[in-house]
Amino acid sequence: MDKRDAKGLTEAEFLAAYKQKDYPRPSFTADVAVFAKDGSDGALRLLMVKRGGHPYLGCWALPGGFVSPDEDANTAAARELREETGVAGLPIEQFGVYSAPGRDPRGWTVSAAYAACLDEAVASTAGDDAADAQWCALEVAPGAEGATLLTVQAGEDTLTCLFQERSNAHMPARAHVIESNGFAFDHAEIVADAYLAIFGPSAAEGRI
Repeated sequence: MDKRDAKGLTEAEFLAAYKQKDYPRPSFTADVAVFAKDGSDGALRLLMVKRGGHPYLGCWALPGGFVSPDEDANTAAARELREETGVAGLPIEQFGVYSAPGRDPRGWTVSAAYAACLDEAVASTAGDDAADAQWCALEVAPGAEGATLLTVQAGEDTLTCLFQERSNAHMPARAHVIESNGFAFDHAEIVADAYLAIFGPSAAEGRI
């Protein structure tokens, strides 16, 4: 016997009357932070793209884009990484979801964030709506009052993110961004969180 809800409807009847358009829905995107070690000294690089269109035209962002209705976020992340940078076949892993109101000027947008770390940088080529794709030098240094300063040199542009580490004994460390400059959207926070997720709590002290 079909179960009925408080209104006396079976599940089939409920679904027949349900109107998805009556409920607000966000856009869904996937962004990818890929780190690579460079040379014998293990210096870090981060794969970034320069945006070729609005919003944030000409600003630097992580590779990423919209999830299509016929794919999941994992597939979209790999596809966007390949389309925008030419980099494919990486073992990317999801580490967070970003949904702060106002994070995208186009409207309500939720992003699933992915990360990977390579032993060395691989060839990259800008494609799709990316005007440029580069492996950018990344440095992390102690900041004032226990904060950490993350600096990315993207071409002639210097991107910065000053953050404090938020620790939880049962969860991976996360970043609380105090100030950022040069990153599109909230990608400074995503980069800082990805860095902490891959390199651990000691990363906030500049040790990897």
